Amino acid sequence: MATPLPTPTDEFARRSSGEQAALYIRRLIFDGELRPGSRVPQDEVAQSLGISRIPVREALIALEREGWVTMEMHRGAFVTALDEPAVRDHYELFGLVYGFAVERAVTRSGPDLTRSLKAILQRLQATDDPAEVWRLTLDFHAQVVEAAGSPRVRVVLRSMTGLIPGNFFELVPGAVESEKRGFAAIIRAVAKGDGERAAAEYARTMRSQGDHVVQVLKGRGLLDPPTDETGSTP
Repeated sequence: MATPLPTPTDEFARRSSGEQAALYIRRLIFDGELRPGSRVPQDEVAQSLGISRIPVREALIALEREGWVTMEMHRGAFVTALDEPAVRDHYELFGLVYGFAVERAVTRSGPDLTRSLKAILQRLQATDDPAEVWRLTLDFHAQVVEAAGSPRVRVVLRSMTGLIPGNFFELVPGAVESEKRGFAAIIRAVAKGDGERAAAEYARTMRSQGDHVVQVLKGRGLLDPPTDETGSTP
């Protein structure tokens, strides 16, 4: 590349080498340092992170599965524009998994779940700080998954990664209010013992966040343009 890559921030130090590389490359794409069609400079990424090329290669394989890059034999990895339906599907899947978890949680837990979720929401309603919102959101999800008592849910969630490389609520406008509204609706259903409704509200919340992400990615030029029925770009 013509200019040096940006210096990684402290958040990368808390991850494995492969995770560091994947997050760093996502961030380079998200911030426009690497544009769709450009080649991912594997040596420069490894040098910037102080790691070997092996975890960078592992990261690229994972990023190809996620749709961020395309690997070409003997040529390397190239940034691909994300597909809008795939982005929406990503958040639909999160909604389905967390919806399944909350439905199980309603069945398998008592009133303690409602109390703990209400306590989280109370703190969430009192702040707009992205770092605090992020922490409370993770706590909310963790409480639901714990109450579900399903190891399979944990396995599935570990295989799913976020599309936004950083604090979601700092980088996605409108996400904080969507989360607050969604969590309030989920709690109302949980308090009534209505697991099916709670699952539907979880799906609605994740779908709303997917809408916000699509707008962010469009604004950064990271989504493929829409095509008409003939496959041509309008």
